[in-house]
Amino acid sequence: MTVKNNLLLGMVCLLGLCGGVARADGVADMRAALGRLQGQATVRAVVEAKTTNRQGEGKEMEEQTGQVSIAIDDSPRGLQLSYGKDVLARLETEERAKEKDAKAKTPTIAAIREVNASELRPMIFAAANLTRLLERAVFKTEKADTYNGKPARLLSFETPVEKLTEKERKYVKKFENTLDIWIAADGTPLASRMRQSISGRAFVVISFETKNDEDLVYSVTGDRLIVVRKEIKTSGAGAGEKGEMHVIKTLQLQS
Repeated sequence: MTVKNNLLLGMVCLLGLCGGVARADGVADMRAALGRLQGQATVRAVVEAKTTNRQGEGKEMEEQTGQVSIAIDDSPRGLQLSYGKDVLARLETEERAKEKDAKAKTPTIAAIREVNASELRPMIFAAANLTRLLERAVFKTEKADTYNGKPARLLSFETPVEKLTEKERKYVKKFENTLDIWIAADGTPLASRMRQSISGRAFVVISFETKNDEDLVYSVTGDRLIVVRKEIKTSGAGAGEKGEMHVIKTLQLQS
Protein backbone atom coordinates (compact mmCIF):
# COMPACT_ATOMS: atom_id res chain seq x y z
CA MET A 1 0.00 0.00 0.00
CA THR A 2 1.38 3.44 -0.93
CA VAL A 3 2.13 6.21 1.56
CA LYS A 4 -0.74 8.19 0.07
CA ASN A 5 -3.20 5.34 0.65
CA ASN A 6 -1.94 4.85 4.19
CA LEU A 7 -2.54 8.52 4.90
CA LEU A 8 -6.05 8.37 3.43
CA LEU A 9 -6.93 5.31 5.52
CA GLY A 10 -5.70 7.03 8.65
CA MET A 11 -7.89 10.07 7.98
CA VAL A 12 -10.93 7.88 7.36
CA CYS A 13 -10.44 6.07 10.67
CA LEU A 14 -9.97 9.36 12.54
CA LEU A 15 -13.32 10.48 11.18
CA GLY A 16 -14.94 7.36 12.62
CA LEU A 17 -15.71 5.82 9.23
CA CYS A 18 -13.37 2.86 9.52
CA GLY A 19 -15.25 -0.37 10.19
CA GLY A 20 -13.12 -1.33 13.19
CA VAL A 21 -13.60 1.96 15.05
CA ALA A 22 -15.97 1.81 18.02
CA ARG A 23 -18.89 4.23 17.87
CA ALA A 24 -20.21 6.00 20.98
CA ASP A 25 -23.67 4.91 22.11
CA GLY A 26 -25.50 7.95 23.41
CA VAL A 27 -28.55 6.00 24.59
CA ALA A 28 -26.39 3.67 26.69
CA ASP A 29 -24.47 6.64 28.09
CA MET A 30 -27.71 8.39 29.01
CA ARG A 31 -29.21 5.31 30.64
CA ALA A 32 -26.05 4.91 32.70
CA ALA A 33 -26.25 8.55 33.77
CA LEU A 34 -29.93 8.17 34.71
CA GLY A 35 -28.98 5.20 36.87
CA ARG A 36 -26.39 7.31 38.69
CA LEU A 37 -28.70 10.29 39.18
CA GLN A 38 -31.62 8.72 41.03
CA GLY A 39 -30.17 9.62 44.41
CA GLN A 40 -31.78 11.01 47.53
CA ALA A 41 -29.89 14.27 48.00
CA THR A 42 -32.01 16.84 49.83
CA VAL A 43 -33.69 19.39 47.58
CA ARG A 44 -34.84 22.70 48.98
CA ALA A 45 -36.23 25.11 46.43
CA VAL A 46 -38.77 27.74 45.52
CA VAL A 47 -41.03 26.74 42.66
CA GLU A 48 -42.89 29.38 40.65
CA ALA A 49 -45.71 28.61 38.24
CA LYS A 50 -47.12 31.02 35.67
CA THR A 51 -50.25 29.98 33.80
CA THR A 52 -52.24 31.38 30.90
CA ASN A 53 -55.54 29.76 29.96
CA ARG A 54 -57.59 30.78 26.92
CA GLN A 55 -61.01 29.40 26.08
CA GLY A 56 -62.97 30.17 22.92
CA GLU A 57 -61.91 32.46 20.09
CA GLY A 58 -62.53 35.91 18.69
CA LYS A 59 -64.79 38.16 20.75
CA GLU A 60 -65.93 35.13 22.76
CA MET A 61 -62.43 34.29 23.95
CA GLU A 62 -61.84 34.34 27.70
CA GLU A 63 -58.32 34.60 29.08
CA GLN A 64 -57.06 34.03 32.60
CA THR A 65 -53.50 34.33 33.87
CA GLY A 66 -52.17 33.23 37.22
CA GLN A 67 -48.94 33.08 39.17
CA VAL A 68 -47.95 31.40 42.41
CA SER A 69 -44.76 30.52 44.29
CA ILE A 70 -44.31 27.86 46.94
CA ALA A 71 -41.39 26.40 48.88
CA ILE A 72 -40.55 22.70 48.68
CA ASP A 73 -38.33 20.53 50.85
CA ASP A 74 -37.60 16.95 49.81
CA SER A 75 -35.49 15.13 52.39
CA PRO A 76 -35.41 11.72 54.10
CA ARG A 77 -38.57 12.83 55.93
CA GLY A 78 -40.43 13.09 52.62
CA LEU A 79 -41.72 15.85 50.37
CA GLN A 80 -43.08 18.93 52.12
CA LEU A 81 -44.81 21.85 50.39
CA SER A 82 -45.10 25.24 52.08
CA TYR A 83 -47.70 27.80 51.02
CA GLY A 84 -47.17 31.40 52.11
CA LYS A 85 -49.92 33.28 53.94
CA ASP A 86 -50.36 35.58 50.95
CA VAL A 87 -51.07 32.57 48.71
CA LEU A 88 -53.57 31.13 51.18
CA ALA A 89 -55.29 34.50 51.46
CA ARG A 90 -55.63 34.77 47.67
CA LEU A 91 -57.06 31.26 47.50
CA GLU A 92 -59.64 32.13 50.14
CA THR A 93 -60.64 35.32 48.30
CA GLU A 94 -61.03 33.50 44.98
CA GLU A 95 -63.02 30.65 46.52
CA ARG A 96 -65.45 33.13 48.07
CA ALA A 97 -65.75 35.00 44.77
CA LYS A 98 -66.47 31.73 42.97
CA GLU A 99 -69.30 30.95 45.39
CA LYS A 100 -70.97 34.27 44.57
CA ASP A 101 -70.28 34.19 40.82
CA ALA A 102 -69.62 30.97 38.93
CA LYS A 103 -67.89 33.00 36.19
CA ALA A 104 -65.47 34.73 38.57
CA LYS A 105 -61.81 34.37 37.57
CA THR A 106 -59.65 32.26 39.86
CA PRO A 107 -56.05 32.64 38.65
CA THR A 108 -54.41 31.52 41.89
CA ILE A 109 -56.55 28.38 42.06
CA ALA A 110 -55.56 27.58 38.47
CA ALA A 111 -51.87 28.13 39.17
CA ILE A 112 -51.84 26.18 42.44
CA ARG A 113 -52.84 23.03 40.56
CA GLU A 114 -49.46 23.17 38.80
CA VAL A 115 -47.46 22.95 42.04
CA ASN A 116 -49.10 20.07 43.87
CA ALA A 117 -47.15 16.95 44.81
CA SER A 118 -48.08 14.93 41.72
CA GLU A 119 -47.00 17.76 39.40
CA LEU A 120 -43.72 18.40 41.22
CA ARG A 121 -42.52 14.81 41.62
CA PRO A 122 -41.41 14.51 37.96
CA MET A 123 -39.38 17.70 38.39
CA ILE A 124 -37.47 16.64 41.50
CA PHE A 125 -37.21 12.98 40.48
CA ALA A 126 -36.37 13.70 36.85
CA ALA A 127 -34.18 10.63 36.26
CA ALA A 128 -36.96 8.22 37.20
CA ASN A 129 -39.51 10.16 35.14
CA LEU A 130 -37.27 10.23 32.06
CA THR A 131 -36.56 6.52 32.43
CA ARG A 132 -40.29 5.80 32.32
CA LEU A 133 -40.69 7.92 29.20
CA LEU A 134 -37.96 5.95 27.44
CA GLU A 135 -39.80 2.69 28.10
CA ARG A 136 -42.45 3.72 25.56
CA ALA A 137 -40.10 5.43 23.11
CA VAL A 138 -38.29 3.99 20.10
CA PHE A 139 -34.79 5.33 19.37
CA LYS A 140 -34.39 6.92 15.93
CA THR A 141 -31.14 8.88 15.57
CA GLU A 142 -28.13 10.33 17.34
CA LYS A 143 -26.11 13.29 16.10
CA ALA A 144 -23.58 15.83 17.27
CA ASP A 145 -25.16 19.15 18.26
CA THR A 146 -24.75 22.04 20.66
CA TYR A 147 -26.68 23.19 23.71
CA ASN A 148 -26.20 26.68 25.15
CA GLY A 149 -23.20 27.07 22.88
CA LYS A 150 -21.43 23.93 24.14
CA PRO A 151 -20.95 20.56 22.40
CA ALA A 152 -23.73 18.08 23.06
CA ARG A 153 -25.31 14.97 21.59
CA LEU A 154 -28.89 15.01 20.38
CA LEU A 155 -30.88 11.79 20.76
CA SER A 156 -34.20 11.53 18.92
CA PHE A 157 -37.03 9.13 19.73
CA GLU A 158 -40.56 8.42 18.56
CA THR A 159 -43.50 6.83 20.35
CA PRO A 160 -45.50 4.69 17.90
CA VAL A 161 -49.27 4.49 18.16
CA GLU A 162 -48.89 0.83 19.18
CA LYS A 163 -47.56 2.04 22.53
CA LEU A 164 -50.98 3.51 23.37
CA THR A 165 -53.46 1.41 25.32
CA GLU A 166 -56.14 -0.46 23.42
CA LYS A 167 -58.76 1.97 24.73
CA GLU A 168 -56.74 4.99 23.57
CA ARG A 169 -56.21 3.52 20.09
CA LYS A 170 -59.96 3.01 19.79
CA TYR A 171 -60.51 6.78 19.50
CA VAL A 172 -57.23 7.94 17.95
CA LYS A 173 -56.99 8.24 14.15
CA LYS A 174 -53.69 10.10 13.93
CA PHE A 175 -50.90 10.06 16.50
CA GLU A 176 -47.45 11.63 16.38
CA ASN A 177 -45.10 11.83 19.35
CA THR A 178 -41.43 12.80 19.15
CA LEU A 179 -38.89 13.23 21.94
CA ASP A 180 -35.50 14.94 21.54
CA ILE A 181 -32.96 14.84 24.37
CA TRP A 182 -29.69 16.75 24.51
CA ILE A 183 -27.01 15.02 26.59
CA ALA A 184 -23.53 15.94 27.78
CA ALA A 185 -20.39 13.93 27.01
CA ASP A 186 -21.00 11.68 30.04
CA GLY A 187 -24.64 11.07 29.10
CA THR A 188 -26.21 13.50 31.58
CA PRO A 189 -29.45 14.98 30.15
CA LEU A 190 -29.24 18.72 29.57
CA ALA A 191 -32.65 19.43 28.03
CA SER A 192 -35.52 17.68 26.30
CA ARG A 193 -38.25 18.58 23.85
CA MET A 194 -41.44 16.57 23.33
CA ARG A 195 -43.97 17.25 20.59
CA GLN A 196 -47.27 15.42 20.49
CA SER A 197 -50.19 15.68 18.05
CA ILE A 198 -53.38 13.63 18.34
CA SER A 199 -56.61 13.65 16.37
CA GLY A 200 -59.54 11.29 16.35
CA ARG A 201 -63.22 10.79 17.02
CA ALA A 202 -65.15 9.96 20.16
CA PHE A 203 -68.75 8.82 20.51
CA VAL A 204 -68.96 8.53 16.70
CA VAL A 205 -69.91 12.18 16.05
CA ILE A 206 -67.38 14.19 18.11
CA SER A 207 -64.07 14.79 16.36
CA PHE A 208 -61.13 16.22 18.29
CA GLU A 209 -57.52 17.26 17.92
CA THR A 210 -54.92 18.20 20.49
CA LYS A 211 -51.32 19.36 20.48
CA ASN A 212 -48.92 19.21 23.41
CA ASP A 213 -45.43 20.72 23.52
CA GLU A 214 -43.16 20.20 26.50
CA ASP A 215 -39.69 21.70 26.94
CA LEU A 216 -37.53 20.83 29.95
CA VAL A 217 -34.17 22.06 31.23
CA TYR A 218 -32.29 19.74 33.57
CA SER A 219 -29.69 20.26 36.26
CA VAL A 220 -27.82 18.07 38.73
CA THR A 221 -27.82 18.64 42.47
CA GLY A 222 -25.87 16.18 44.55
CA ASP A 223 -26.69 12.71 43.24
CA ARG A 224 -29.99 13.49 41.55
CA LEU A 225 -31.27 14.94 38.30
CA ILE A 226 -33.89 17.68 38.58
CA VAL A 227 -35.88 19.86 36.20
CA VAL A 228 -35.21 23.56 36.76
CA ARG A 229 -37.52 24.82 34.01
CA LYS A 230 -40.61 23.25 32.51
CA GLU A 231 -42.69 24.87 29.77
CA ILE A 232 -45.89 23.31 28.49
CA LYS A 233 -48.11 24.49 25.65
CA THR A 234 -51.37 22.66 25.09
CA SER A 235 -54.10 23.35 22.57
CA GLY A 236 -57.23 21.46 21.68
CA ALA A 237 -60.44 21.62 19.71
CA GLY A 238 -63.54 19.49 19.79
CA ALA A 239 -67.33 19.62 20.06
CA GLY A 240 -67.27 23.19 18.78
CA GLU A 241 -64.92 24.38 21.52
CA LYS A 242 -61.32 25.58 21.40
CA GLY A 243 -58.84 26.15 24.17
CA GLU A 244 -55.16 26.50 24.92
CA MET A 245 -52.97 26.60 27.99
CA HIS A 246 -49.42 27.82 28.56
CA VAL A 247 -47.59 26.91 31.76
CA ILE A 248 -44.06 27.84 32.81
CA LYS A 249 -42.63 26.36 35.99
CA THR A 250 -39.21 27.26 37.36
CA LEU A 251 -37.33 25.70 40.25
CA GLN A 252 -34.74 27.76 42.10
CA LEU A 253 -32.56 25.85 44.55
CA GLN A 254 -32.12 27.25 48.05
CA SER A 255 -29.14 26.69 50.32
